[in-house]
Amino acid sequence: MVWVILAVIVLVGLFFLTRYNRLVALRERYRNAFAQIDVQLKRRYDLIPNLVEVAKGYMKHEQETLEAVIQARNQASQAEEAAAAQPGDPEAMKGLLGAEQALTGAMGRFFALSEAYPDLKANQNMMKLQEELSSTENRVAFARQSYNDSVMQYNTLRQTVPTNVVANAFNFGPAELFEVESPAERETPRVSFD
Repeated sequence: MVWVILAVIVLVGLFFLTRYNRLVALRERYRNAFAQIDVQLKRRYDLIPNLVEVAKGYMKHEQETLEAVIQARNQASQAEEAAAAQPGDPEAMKGLLGAEQALTGAMGRFFALSEAYPDLKANQNMMKLQEELSSTENRVAFARQSYNDSVMQYNTLRQTVPTNVVANAFNFGPAELFEVESPAERETPRVSFD
């Protein structure tokens, strides 16, 4: 009888241990996936000031727009740092999403205004930066998809019975997806000068 009780205790302990380890592994997976977003966002944030510098010579009368782009970039960079410190944290992810949406809006206005400057559209540096930014936007979208997939797996396991008992006992909180709210904001910013 003692052996049976001991065997049951060992099996229950093994179950909890495997569920705990699986939750840890999935949490680390979504954190790693966010790190990939982080790399691409930093790359994009580094490209934006270069883009603005090239445009300054052509868009002298559009200083307000250029400053709005830099301000939105700086706010997005700060929000990204906060989210990178705690990937999946609902408040940090909402802050990053809001800052990213503001940056997308500022970049959209920038590119709309730049259409009025044919010499700027033909500038080789501008074309190169545009290509790099477009490539980076694609990388961000891919990394965001990977992150969201990882978060979904983690949240699903976290909520399933009986793993939810382990998750609650060891404070495995929910992770926030990195989603774009409105359909218009789901589109990659247009960066073509054709």
